[in-house]
Amino acid sequence: MINYNGDIITQSGLQVEQNRGFLYGDSIFDTVKTLNGRVLFSEDHYFRLMASLRIARMDIAMDFTLDYMESEIIKLTETLEGAPSYRARISFYRRPGGRYLPSSRETEFIITAEPLTAALYSINTTPYEVELYKDFFVAKQLLSTLKTNNRIVNTLASIFAAENGYNNCLLINDEKNVIEAIQGNIFMLSGTLLITPPISDGCLNGVMRKQILEIAKKIEGIEVIEKSISPFELQKADELFLTNVIAGIQPITKYRKKEYTNLFSLELVKRLNAKVRLG
Repeated sequence: MINYNGDIITQSGLQVEQNRGFLYGDSIFDTVKTLNGRVLFSEDHYFRLMASLRIARMDIAMDFTLDYMESEIIKLTETLEGAPSYRARISFYRRPGGRYLPSSRETEFIITAEPLTAALYSINTTPYEVELYKDFFVAKQLLSTLKTNNRIVNTLASIFAAENGYNNCLLINDEKNVIEAIQGNIFMLSGTLLITPPISDGCLNGVMRKQILEIAKKIEGIEVIEKSISPFELQKADELFLTNVIAGIQPITKYRKKEYTNLFSLELVKRLNAKVRLG
């Protein structure tokens, strides 16, 4: 089942040969987590989505409000298997027509969803090794911060990780600074200093990144800053972890010869779940 422009149907009937998301990557998407019939961090998702559509010069229907977005996502998940938590993806694409120059700036949307095995966030304590992906760079520009269908670097990095036995890869920008992982933002703890790359470095403007920044700033004795991270700095860190809205926090246990702890990650997950429960 999917939600296609507000209608729950078994298949969209979309013709890929005319779909601009397929033909030109002319698509903006967002991935959300639902819990017990509500969309987590819905305002942050909505405003990021609206900003992304504006940057991409896509027209937004006046009736596509925050309440409407939430209701359409939940309308779909309620038709599925009855799990307490779902991963849902909402994709916008321009209506068919034109080549590089679109015939219309009006958009359509499609929502898909699948159940998650865990409702609340937890720490995965199994070994999690990462490596730098250096074959291609992410451009240090505004478009890199958006969730679009143009994610070929992430796809190739995923193939590289699978072929070489890594759990994930760290992406670098054209200034050779580490900006994020394949599917999440990166944080580095060195002593009492928590560092994550600034959005201006080209990393994804992550919703979970925002939650972790807000939570960490309230922890006594921790200084939180946004600054560029060089690959050399990673091996001097006490702790590295990745964030996204589905997994929450994923500790990195090994990068090259360096192994890391996860004590701070455990504390963050406790505080994150407390925030989620409060709604």
